[in-house]
Amino acid sequence: MAVVIDTCGWIEWLTDGRLAENYAPYLNKLDEVIVPTSIQYELYKWVCREENESMALEVIGMTEQGIVEPLTTSTALLAADLSTQHQLSFADAIIYATATNLQAVLVTSDNHFEGLQAVKYFKKSG
Repeated sequence: MAVVIDTCGWIEWLTDGRLAENYAPYLNKLDEVIVPTSIQYELYKWVCREENESMALEVIGMTEQGIVEPLTTSTALLAADLSTQHQLSFADAIIYATATNLQAVLVTSDNHFEGLQAVKYFKKSG
């Protein structure tokens, strides 16, 4: 099963958050994870802000072990349609469109995706 792990899942896993164990089965097999370049952007930005650039580059190195998927015209156009249809932000629409185009399951805790087709959703508690 092809999967895209949303940025929130990577962060949970990297920080050993409450939902880390939900994401571990997917992220322990990095070579099977599709990584949209927009997730690399979000992770790099987040880790630079929370830690430092050196750590951020290490995290990006980990994402490179997956199947990195650049933004294409077809994904961009699908993202625009999905953004309108589901009221998704730019980044969320790109991530969801990437998963959709590649017939992958999006694994996330972002409530914007709850109930959408081909989404494995882990509810945040509290």
